[in-house]
Amino acid sequence: MSSQSNLVNVGRITAVYGIKGWVKVHSYTEPQENLFDYHPWFLKTKHGVKQIEIDEARPHGDAFVAHIVGVDDRDFAVQYTAADIAVEREMLPELDDGEYYWSQLEGLVVFTQFGGHRQRLGTVSKLFETGANDVLVVVGDAESIDQRERLVPYVPEQFVVGIDLDAGEILVDWDPEF
Repeated sequence: MSSQSNLVNVGRITAVYGIKGWVKVHSYTEPQENLFDYHPWFLKTKHGVKQIEIDEARPHGDAFVAHIVGVDDRDFAVQYTAADIAVEREMLPELDDGEYYWSQLEGLVVFTQFGGHRQRLGTVSKLFETGANDVLVVVGDAESIDQRERLVPYVPEQFVVGIDLDAGEILVDWDPEF
């Protein structure tokens, strides 16, 4: 089985659907239906990582419903709810220069160059979408200027000045007081 560090979250099972073992699925991929191009899925459950296969899926509202091979009962399917769906990193397509997967940015150290002074703001704990742009959630750490959480808009060349994956750093132009 794949090592957990090689897995990238691409969605989440949110609930059961119907009585025949189907589950509701929320996709993190863009476009959302790309989630079903990746096989196998690894579910991160409270009991560990479990490899599964999907044999049917269809759109349902703003998400999807899917059937897990060998799961034909609602009571059995409930064990998979609230589980993250992950795939092996190698399954994901290569990105163009200057494009990044969220999983590549999470954990990077963020420095600001605001006012001409380089200061450590903390590390990226997660990202989220707002519609207008994605947002970096930067949490202060032991070496940062303070312990505040900051929300930095992910707008390349305006607020995000540079990303160096090898160094594990993101350089932003962001007022530390904001």
